[in-house]
Amino acid sequence: MKRASHKKAAAMVETLRQQGLRITRQRVAIVEQFAGDETHPTAQDLFERLRPEFPSMSFATVYNTLDALARAELSSTLHLGGAARFDPNTSPHHHAVCDVCGAVLDIPTKSLEPETAGVARVHAAAPGFAVSHVEKIYRGTCARCAEAKAEEKKKEN
Repeated sequence: MKRASHKKAAAMVETLRQQGLRITRQRVAIVEQFAGDETHPTAQDLFERLRPEFPSMSFATVYNTLDALARAELSSTLHLGGAARFDPNTSPHHHAVCDVCGAVLDIPTKSLEPETAGVARVHAAAPGFAVSHVEKIYRGTCARCAEAKAEEKKKEN
């Protein structure tokens, strides 16, 4: 684990402790696996990665740990269709989602605060709706899938 990820994991574990969660070897392993993970894993992804080391660990332990981190605003939960995905990156960013392989990539932004013009459009379309923040999801094809598709076309020709 990179040094920055190790520091982030330690801070996350301390926050869980302050929230009253029992800090077990399993919870520490979940947090350490998650803290530097840029793949936006599902709880199932992490459960499967950690199961060989912790065969008695329950899926609920993984999900509850990730949920506690999200409630503490140390991560966010993404609902992109299918299982919820978790994101340890708490800096302002949007997401690019590959429609082929499902990869989710972070796209940095200065702020998630709604812009005045955007809020005006929302209020016109949905009177009374209170905008709290803006999330953009860019959909398309990632470089790896585009390259694979191009290679496939070369083979066909």
